[in-house]
Parts: sequence; C-alpha cells; structure tokens
Amino acid sequence: MELFQAKDHYILQQGERALWCSRRDGGLQLRPATDLLLAWNPICLGLVEGVIGKIQLHSDLPWWLILIRQKALVGKLPGDHEVCKVTKIAVLSLSEMEPQDLELELCKKHHFGINKPEKIIPSPDDSKFLLKTFTHIKSNVSAPNKKKVKESKEKEKLERRLLEELLKMFMDSESFYYSLTYDLTNSVQRQSAGADPRPLWQKVDDRFFWNKYMIQDLTEIGTRDVDFWIIPIIQGFVQIEELVVNYNESSDDEKSSPETPPQESTCVDDIHPRFLVALISRRSRHRAGMRYKRRGVDKNGNVANYVETEQLIHVHNHTLSFIQTRGSVPVFWSQVGYRYNPRPRLDRSEKDTVAYFCAHFEEQLKIYKKQVIINLVDQAGREKIIGDAYLKQVLLFNNSHLTYVSFDFHEHCRGMKFENVQTLTDAIHDIILDMKWCWVDQAGVICKQEGIFRVNCMDCLDRTNVVQAAIARVVMEQQLKKLGVMPPEQPLPVKCNRIYQIMWANNGDSISRQYAGTAALKGDFTRTGERKLAGVMKDGVNSANRYYLNRFKDAYRQAVIDLMQGIPVTEDLYSIFTKEKEHEALHKENQRSHQELISQLLQSYMKLLLPDNEKFHGGWALIDCDPSLIDATHRDVDVLLLLSNSAYYVAYYDDEVDKVNQYQRLSLEDLEKIEIGPEPTLFGKPKFSCMRLHYRYKEASGYFHTLRAVVRNPEEDGKGRAVNLMKTSLASDLKTKALWPREKNF
Repeated sequence: MELFQAKDHYILQQGERALWCSRRDGGLQLRPATDLLLAWNPICLGLVEGVIGKIQLHSDLPWWLILIRQKALVGKLPGDHEVCKVTKIAVLSLSEMEPQDLELELCKKHHFGINKPEKIIPSPDDSKFLLKTFTHIKSNVSAPNKKKVKESKEKEKLERRLLEELLKMFMDSESFYYSLTYDLTNSVQRQSAGADPRPLWQKVDDRFFWNKYMIQDLTEIGTRDVDFWIIPIIQGFVQIEELVVNYNESSDDEKSSPETPPQESTCVDDIHPRFLVALISRRSRHRAGMRYKRRGVDKNGNVANYVETEQLIHVHNHTLSFIQTRGSVPVFWSQVGYRYNPRPRLDRSEKDTVAYFCAHFEEQLKIYKKQVIINLVDQAGREKIIGDAYLKQVLLFNNSHLTYVSFDFHEHCRGMKFENVQTLTDAIHDIILDMKWCWVDQAGVICKQEGIFRVNCMDCLDRTNVVQAAIARVVMEQQLKKLGVMPPEQPLPVKCNRIYQIMWANNGDSISRQYAGTAALKGDFTRTGERKLAGVMKDGVNSANRYYLNRFKDAYRQAVIDLMQGIPVTEDLYSIFTKEKEHEALHKENQRSHQELISQLLQSYMKLLLPDNEKFHGGWALIDCDPSLIDATHRDVDVLLLLSNSAYYVAYYDDEVDKVNQYQRLSLEDLEKIEIGPEPTLFGKPKFSCMRLHYRYKEASGYFHTLRAVVRNPEEDGKGRAVNLMKTSLASDLKTKALWPREKNF
C-alpha cells in the first residue's frame, strides 16, 4: 500500500481504501481513496506492508504511527496460508515534525525513474525554524525559563531512547509474525470448533493479540470497512519445513564424515513420503516483559513468560496438532538487585498466594481441560524455595485435573548427559499417549487433544525448551506412524531429526531473546558466564557494572512493552536515564583499570598459594567450562590459573564469599598435552573457543581442565582470539618443558 505525506495527515491508500492518520491529534479515520484530492500537496513517500498500530511514548508528546516496512515470507501453512515475519518497521511522528529517511520501497506509479522521494516543503520559510517555534509555543506558552527548557529536553531524550528500544524490539529480535488469511493466535483445535463468519481479527485469542491496544482506534470504529486495515500480530516464533522420510540419506554432518558407514534402505516406499512440520509459539501479552522485571503471577492470575507452542504436522489432507505451554511458577516471587543471577525470593505468604494461584489454573483448566505440570527447577540450592512453594500450592489446589511431575533437570542431566531427558519421557509415556492430539481432515475433527503439558524451569527458557522438544518428538513419531509415513519400528530418519532439532533450537533462541534479551545457548549447560567476573575481581566492579547497564536496558524494553499494551509505566525512567549515563562513564573508567585489578588479585593469590621455592610465571582469570561443573551448579565457574616454574594451580573462586574455596596444584611433569577447540554445546555452533589441559593423576591419564577466557560476548572471541592469546602466553612459559609439540586441536 502507498504512504502519502500531506500537511495535516499521513495517508495510507490501497485500491479504493484509504486510512487518514492525523498529524495534529493522532486520530485515525477511514475515508475513500478519492479524498486524496482534498489533501494539501500529498507526496508519496513509498510503499509499506501494513499497519501495526500507534504508540505514545510520553503523555506530553505526540503519538507515533508504526508501519510494517518490510516482511519476509516464513512459509505456507495447510490451505496455502502465507505466514510472514516483520523484519523492518517505519515509525512516523503524528505531529508536524518532518519524517526521517524511512528507506521505503519506492512506488513505481509515483516514483518512476526516481531514486528518492522529494521532501514536502510546507512553505518558503525555514521548516526547521517553524518546527522549533511550534514546539516551543506548544510546550511553553509563558516566558521561557531554564527549568522548563531542561524538562522539555529530558522528555525528548527519553522519548528518543524509548523509540530506539522500540525499533530494536521489532527489527533486531525478528519475533513478530502475522498472516492475512490464517489465525496464528489460535491452535488447529480451537479453530476447528466450528464455522465462524466473523473477520479474522475478531476471532483471535485475546491472549496473543499483541497489537490489540495499539490498533484500538480502528477496532472501535465498528464498521466492516475497518477489517482490511487490522492485522493481528503475534510475538513468538514460527518455522515451517517440509521433511522427507528417507532412510538412505544421512545428515549433512554424517556425509562429511569418512567414518560413517553406508546405511541400507529400511523404507519400502521408493518415492519417500514427505510431510510438513510447523512450529508456532505464541507469547501472551498479559504480564509480558523482561526476565528480571516480570516473574511469577500477578493479581489477575497471569504469569510471566507464558508461551503456547503448537507443533503442527500436515500429510496429504491430514493436519495433526499438539500443544504445550510454558509459564513462570505461579506464585509471587522475584529476583531483586543488580548482581548477576540474584537469589530468588518469595514476595507473599502461602496464604496470600492461594487465590491468585487458583485464578491462574482455573483459567488454564477452562481452556485446556487438563494440565500436567512438569516442574524442572532444582530440588536443592537456591531454586528449592520456588519449587517447594509451587508444590505446596498444587497440594492446596487439590484438583483431579491437575497432575504434578517434578524432574530435577540439572541433577539428572549432570555431565552433559542430555539423553537422560528420556528418563522423563519414558516415565510419562502413558500420560503422553492418553493426552492424544488434535487430528483433522477434510471431513472434520477425527480426535482432540485432551489436556496439555505445562513445562517450567526458573526462566522457562533453556531447560524448558529441551524437555518440550523431547515430548513433542515422542508425539510426532507416534503421529507419523499412525499416518503410515514412518515404519512402526523405525526412529525418525537422521536428517529429519537434525532439522527437527534445529527448529526447536531456533524456537528456544527466539523465546530467550524476547524474555532475557539474549539468545539461548540451547541448554543451561553452555552459559557464557561473561558477567561472572564479579567472582574474579574482588570488588566485582566490572561485571556488576556491565550487568547493571543491561538491567537499565531491560527497564527501557519493559517500558516499551507496557506502553504497547496500554499499561502505565510505574518505573522512574528519568532517574534510570540519569543513572545510566553515570554508569556508562563509570564502566569506561573501570574498563581502563580492569587489567590492574586482575593483576592485583592474581598477585594476592600467588603469594597465598605458591611456596617460596617456586617462581611465579603468570596468571589468568578464566572460566571453567567443564560441562559437568556447569550443569550441576547452574552457573559458570570462575577460576584463577596460576603458573610457576614447576606447577600450575587451578583455584576455584566463590563469588558468594569473595574468596578461593578450593584449588588444585598440578606438577608440570604430569601435564600431558594442551588442546584448543570449541566449547561443548547442546545444539548449534559453539559460542567460544576453549583450552583443555590434559594431566595425569596418580599415574593415571584421562583427567583434564577445560578453560576459556572471560570475554564480553561471543563475537569478541572471534575465532578463538582470546584463547589463542592465552595459549601463546602459556606456550612461552612452557617452552623449556618441551610440552608444546604435543599440542593439537580437538
């Protein structure tokens, strides 16, 4: 559709339809396309894909119109319904402010042979001067004073900061999806409940209609003409793939391996059956927000990070759907403070929580009939308080339609043994089969899903995603066997399984970016730990400060999310804006003294740990990325590596008490080899390079330490630059020991 700029309006036009957006009061009005002739000197700015809605970032400032500037086709769902992802947006101030360069696709009708649209010129006078004069008169009718000018500038700075966060939210995370013909907010089962003649936007599930408030001006018009302009948008994830059941074909990884033996064909179908698989995750707009800003339940029974995930299989004319949900533990709890991974705490008593816990599950049971809770939080340590509170509330609720299953993920999967998740799926296998799934064909509904799994960990991110993928895979294999696509005794083909894993890994990444601000590392086993430098530097200034800055960003993102949903912003953003600037300056200053602080700490422990007869050669502050340590404690392990002329020391630093609580001294004579390679990950490509020191213990080989450098983010690590620098330094100190010829990659 075409976007025009006129003196008093922005005008969206397609065919005979037009939407006029006032630049004076932000009002939206439907008018016939012929009314464009009545507009004052309309200029075509280019083409847009649709309207998301409008938002006001400050009550004293104008509204902003949000448009879909660019989309990407994700794929087609059964029925040839196209699903698109919002990749770029355009924002227009509904005021007399001149629009910035919107980078819109040019309209061939109005821009034939033109590379860039002309700017509208309201008068021969200087438009910038008029804009400044208008703003000055509007904000300050009386004589100007310094205080009001300062307040006006602060508002504008804050608006720019929030606008920047809005743009990042839509364009960096790529987590907003829509379809003009398919209801992405509703599952196949809910859509098959019966014919509904209403327009698409009136049939949506209110929980997942993310731009409902922003498009409210249009939904309140009440005429059928408005249907064309309303596009329901979800936040979440959508991926659609066509898979081929071919047992002759290996995965791409196996093809590249000369050790992979040729596999015999075990599938009698020479044409290789195909099926479509789609993954659709819908994030609730209720209690939406960032991880440390939104936890637990609210007074309406809504929980943070609530996501419904639907796995959809389509073969010929058969469509099969299976739903799971995730959501924060529905009690009042939080993690307060600016240190890394603050301790969780309960904010209300057991008695005060009961009513809101009940409200949450009564609503869930009304929608899904039955619930099977899969609680993955640790049954010991800092998470225990939340898990115990959850179980107590379930017992008090005492509902026969609610089943509670506890699975200590970190305990069962200690040492990167992810296959142990099968222990859980085997234990609940009968429940999975009894739950069934939704199955529809051209004639109608064949069967319905009876209940859902509600999976949670603390953040409802990595652990939750791994378990949901495992449950969904069991269901998918049963579905494909029922349809005759897979042989009864065969597992999913290797290549199909690989694509399937990637889809769920992508789903986990997307949900993590939306809730935590960063991509998941496909499991709680490969956390970067880049903010754990507080455990290495005694005063913790560097990492605490960096983490503090991230918490500032969360405050802005949370404010934007609240404004999108029409929720008043309660946090003092002006105070945060001021503090952010102060901490940015402090952060830069601390970065300059970072190496000096590290050096002081290493010198201190060198004196404490090394005997007088050993000469100190060097030291490093590192992360121990041995998976058996990481997944057991749900956090990365800070270490100090000290090197002397005859031994090296690995000292484990406890950030809870700010001191070394244990260390190992290993003779250089027992050091067998040093390897450089990628850090182990559950899915996808590794984020860091690491160094592995192999050593003998009591004359027995097979022991090692896996270490990596502390870097701000994976990109800074590049192709292992940090660890190679560390290797080079260590090599120079070990050259007299003739150990380096045994170095190799792993």
